[in-house]
Amino acid sequence: MTQKKFIWPVRVYYEDTDAGGVVFYANYLKFFERARTEMLRAMGHEQDELIAKVGIIFVVRSVQVDYLKSARFNELLQVSAEVTEAKKASLLFTQQITRGDDVLCTSIIRIACLDAKTMRPKAIPENLLELLKNEH
Repeated sequence: MTQKKFIWPVRVYYEDTDAGGVVFYANYLKFFERARTEMLRAMGHEQDELIAKVGIIFVVRSVQVDYLKSARFNELLQVSAEVTEAKKASLLFTQQITRGDDVLCTSIIRIACLDAKTMRPKAIPENLLELLKNEH
């Protein structure tokens, strides 16, 4: 099976860094979130529309992160998002942040699909689930 990775460029802004000009560790999670959101957008699904029209919301259930090298102010990074498992009401993403050939940070993130009103697990709509399954 061929793996498909979605890649989203991210520029490191001053606000992303600590006093030493190094990206603050929690901001890598924001970069991962942006890539997942942009991946959905590229597939034709806006998260606000999924909430309003379908009544679902995606939330992070668990995160595993390995910080390997530091990113610094004004660097251009590439953030990948790859669906490695698509279940009825959850997704598993493998993500990386790279700078050229250097891998800076890796993560495995479990996303749950919830009913936007009750915040209880809800099945991912079949058409979206099929798109996501085709991503891996």
